[in-house]
Amino acid sequence: MPQHIAVIMDGNGRWATKRALPRKAGHKEGVKTLLSIARHAFERGVRYFTVYAFSTENKFRPADEVNALVDLIREHFSRSFNDFVKSGIRVNVLGDRQFFPDDVIAILDKIENESKEGDKGTFNIALNYGARAEIARAINLLVQSGEEVTEQSISRYLYTANQPDPDIIIRTGGEKRLSNFLLYQSAYTELFFSDTLWPDFSKNEFDEILVKFHDRNRRYGKV
Repeated sequence: MPQHIAVIMDGNGRWATKRALPRKAGHKEGVKTLLSIARHAFERGVRYFTVYAFSTENKFRPADEVNALVDLIREHFSRSFNDFVKSGIRVNVLGDRQFFPDDVIAILDKIENESKEGDKGTFNIALNYGARAEIARAINLLVQSGEEVTEQSISRYLYTANQPDPDIIIRTGGEKRLSNFLLYQSAYTELFFSDTLWPDFSKNEFDEILVKFHDRNRRYGKV
């Protein structure tokens, strides 16, 4: 079983548009899929599960959609992740949370604090996250510390410090790119692209990807 699986949850808006619904309805449905797939991943033995929920570029979408995404955090974040916390899962927010209103930051801080002793797994939620910004932040912190800049020391200042790099990145919705997600950590990650829109992504498709992963030969540049 891979230790770390990451997901780019793409297709929420298109799922809603196909049903003549507002895009925010797709994001709300996508949260249901997120919670279902995350529970399934941890039950299968995955130790780290990371999702790309809101990118640094997403904040330039129309204001009503951005506000709807922020409202989803405000209205559902604590309740949605409470079961994970009770199960011993640590919830970790990746990204620059200062973009969000103070009440939302307080919600994120609270769930992180309540789950910090969790030892059954780690659930990373990337919010206002961009990999290039993460790398720049890490290097600035590293230079300020006076440490030598090495591959290993940069890793210690990433949001995912002390976590293994992802074994798998899954992107739904038919697009085939990383879109500024975990660029430093994904040097030898196995990539899987699905045409399924995220709200329709199922546990069965997740398991099929695990089977395909086991059939791949990971040589890490060696013979």
